[in-house]
Amino acid sequence: MIKLMKQLKPFKLAIAAVLILVFLQSMGDLYLPTLMSDIVDKGIVQGDRSYIWRIGGFMLLVAAGGAVCSIIASYLSAKVAAGFGKNTRSRMFNHVENFTLHEFDKLGTASLITRTTNDITQVQTVLTMMLRMMIGAPMMMIGGIIMAISEDAKLSLIFVVVIPLLVGAILFIGMKGLPLFKAIQVKLDKLNRVLREHLTGIRVIRSFNRISHENERFTEANKDLTDTAIKVNKIMAGLMPLMMLVMNFSMIAILYFGGIRIGDGDLQVGSLMAFIQYAMQIMFSLIMVSMMFVLIPRASASALRINEVLDMQPEITDPTAGQLQSTATATHKDGRSSMHGFVEFDNVSFSYPGAEQPALTGISFSAKPGEITAIIGGTGSGKSTLLSMIPRFYDVSEGAVRVDGVDVREMTQEELRNKIGYIPQKAVLFTGTINENIRYGKEEATEEEIIHAAKIAQAYDFVSAMKDGFNSEISQGGGNVSGGQKQRLSIARALVRKPEIYLFDDSFSALDFKTDAKLRAALKGETTESTVVIVAQRVSTVMDADRIIVLDEGQIAGMGTHRELMDNSEVYREIVSSQLSEEEIA
Repeated sequence: MIKLMKQLKPFKLAIAAVLILVFLQSMGDLYLPTLMSDIVDKGIVQGDRSYIWRIGGFMLLVAAGGAVCSIIASYLSAKVAAGFGKNTRSRMFNHVENFTLHEFDKLGTASLITRTTNDITQVQTVLTMMLRMMIGAPMMMIGGIIMAISEDAKLSLIFVVVIPLLVGAILFIGMKGLPLFKAIQVKLDKLNRVLREHLTGIRVIRSFNRISHENERFTEANKDLTDTAIKVNKIMAGLMPLMMLVMNFSMIAILYFGGIRIGDGDLQVGSLMAFIQYAMQIMFSLIMVSMMFVLIPRASASALRINEVLDMQPEITDPTAGQLQSTATATHKDGRSSMHGFVEFDNVSFSYPGAEQPALTGISFSAKPGEITAIIGGTGSGKSTLLSMIPRFYDVSEGAVRVDGVDVREMTQEELRNKIGYIPQKAVLFTGTINENIRYGKEEATEEEIIHAAKIAQAYDFVSAMKDGFNSEISQGGGNVSGGQKQRLSIARALVRKPEIYLFDDSFSALDFKTDAKLRAALKGETTESTVVIVAQRVSTVMDADRIIVLDEGQIAGMGTHRELMDNSEVYREIVSSQLSEEEIA
């Protein structure tokens, strides 16, 4: 919690103003009982009406001044807390954007969403109260004790018993509640994960008649969260009745012993009334502190979870200024000046964290501009993993991946990815128009460039047939277009960028054979100056490639043209024979 509070530096002037205003309000509130005591003892008892009016008017001014201070302090504290929440969310979002896929897997998407929204909101809510209560309450309590002692020191001995009782109760209940609040946030993550899986996988759930099973999963996660919330609320609910019980017994004691002292002539009625007011202020200050103890444990648990994300350093980072190398001056091993889009794998090996076997071993090949390099292999052979090495979604364990003669680890991620047009295995579209989705690849793209990219990607016909054409809305996740349409729009998004390197990660799988053939034919004319790397399952997609790389269990089992591999690669022949008839092979 303290670590997060360092983010309040931009608001130090507003915080200072809140402190001053809360101090002035507290001084005013502490002064009012003394004025009331004077009205009773000097005005009412002595029958001095002018004194009553004069002091009463002054009391109104003090009360009005306190109200104005309170309103301004509330406004400023809310503004500070909202600004803190906004800045922390932005900082967290920007930090998470730098995470590798490994960090995402480690924390989980559901947990990251909860931490960015719910956890920050918890801290923000407590911060608003802290700026008012955590400063005002101690001031009121200490000031109240001083003023009560000034009214009657002997009667103030009641607080020697009362205050330790209340403080002990607050600490005991706070310590009991903290572990449960931590558990609530973890269980909220679990509930979010179950709900997210249910909503994203609704088609699979319905097709397999697993609705009742999913209902049981959700009910279990929901009940677990509810039971923990009820348990912690039961503990916290006991705090307020305990506080009120102690406070009421304190009032009885004050009235009893105060009455005795008035009878003995040691205390005046007005002073007793002021003493009761100060006692109430002290008690309510402790109640405010107790309310903070209800919220602080949960906010502390949330702050720990936020710091866990902010403290997690991405495995993949940009090189330092000394390590940075520009592709403009790079040369290859043989001394040739670099070509734009030249990709080279040099004895690359890679293992996923915790995996027993490497996903890739000893991969070496090069892909040149104007050529199509295809990668084919069985499921789990490492095709997509190999492709992920180029945009540096993962870093190699051994060897090097070079783009334009420069190791990708010696380039900034922005410079590297500006050269790449990536089409993922699972097509991803964003909420917005088709125009906006294609322009995602190049913000400044003109209408002509968007239309041209759509035509090459074989998307123009179905987009034109839609009611609003390129201004048609895409729903969340692209739910209102088919799988093939999503893939074609994803390809158009990469084409409009006109990158040096195209990476197609099984991006033709949802297309029919006719559309697949037309798209590949159109791509040939569009990518003559770019390097094209295609991962595919279909033999028909890779047959015409300039170079086909056959992967088997993370190793290269063959490399060459279709005809060369048919002659010398058994693995490739098995793949071909499993997909094509003898007539097609011939």
